[in-house]
Amino acid sequence: MYLIGEALVGEGDEVAHIDLVVGDKNGPVGSAFANSMSHLSAGHTPVLAVIRPNLPPKPFTLVVPKVTVKDMDEANRIFGPAQAAVAKAVADAVEEGIFPKDAIEDTVLIASVFVSPKATDYRKIYHYNYSAMKLALRRAMTGYPGLDKIIYEKDRAKHPIMGFRVPRLWRPPYLQIALDVPDLQKTMRIIESVPTSDRIILEAGTPLIKKYGTNVIKEMRTITKDVFIVADLKTLDVGKVEVDIAYDQTADAVVASGLAATVTLDGFIYEAKRLGTYAMLDMMNVDDPIKKLSSLKELPDVVILHRSIDVERAGGEGSWNVKELKDAFKGKKILVAVAGGITPDKVAQALKQGADILIVGRYITQSKDIERAVREFIVKLPESEVDLLREHVE
Repeated sequence: MYLIGEALVGEGDEVAHIDLVVGDKNGPVGSAFANSMSHLSAGHTPVLAVIRPNLPPKPFTLVVPKVTVKDMDEANRIFGPAQAAVAKAVADAVEEGIFPKDAIEDTVLIASVFVSPKATDYRKIYHYNYSAMKLALRRAMTGYPGLDKIIYEKDRAKHPIMGFRVPRLWRPPYLQIALDVPDLQKTMRIIESVPTSDRIILEAGTPLIKKYGTNVIKEMRTITKDVFIVADLKTLDVGKVEVDIAYDQTADAVVASGLAATVTLDGFIYEAKRLGTYAMLDMMNVDDPIKKLSSLKELPDVVILHRSIDVERAGGEGSWNVKELKDAFKGKKILVAVAGGITPDKVAQALKQGADILIVGRYITQSKDIERAVREFIVKLPESEVDLLREHVE
């Protein structure tokens, strides 16, 4: 047996976090248990969990401090309330049937325990560590989390210490606002006026990036941390290099031109996927998008069917052909975005064709009321506020 459990419980300086390993005495966990007892390290001395002196629980449990213990006050927090809490949790778990009684003699537990040097309330240290240990052990024994939960939560989760969420495009449709105005101050004012919504993507447009460079993305982050940001580089050459440039500025997605050579796009897509950045391919002026995509080693994350501003102004209608493209790559994981002259009255048409992302520029950025213009689109998107009623609890 070799099981893993983890739990975070509590708040403030007394918050408890436990990483747990459960395994057979005669296996690798048992060897690690014995080695930890015999090879001590300064500041991280492990100790047996005991309910009180001379009364360890079974299975025997080793408490390993995560934080370097510098003095007796810090040692007392570990080898006192935390040590007792872990031991009591193990004993209760056996009594309650969380851990099988017939396995207590053949199993050992190693609990890596976090207790902050700033913690002062012994009662909270005990309660939080008791709950965390019991929860970690229950999770280990039940194989928590399941794969379905991991997949469901991975793009919704926000780590509390990070302070920001890494957005992913897991539930279309979305509204992508193309910030093409080559004026940084005006762009920042536009961003400040955009209402908060899980459906909004911000695009650092090509004119904006050409004037200010890709560091404009970091400027955008000063106003909005959690929004998905696209760097519209319209890459035509050295695909890997341009992905790296946008990635270094924290872009969530990078756009290449579908007119680029196949070898360039293969490198672009490979590098984007390697770094965990979305690869977006703009098919503006590409005669046969399906043929171009079929020539690639791997499909991009997003294909943009784009009617240019100049063509639109010249009276060209163009066609998005979303359904045709999706049918050609049925069963493949790919999102399709549409761009070029999209207004609120065209939203239903685009969604009916199967568009996942609506890219809108001038209708919003040139509006006298940015918030109103954005809401005109948002209200037309199904389930416009994601997980609005969902409780983010365990």
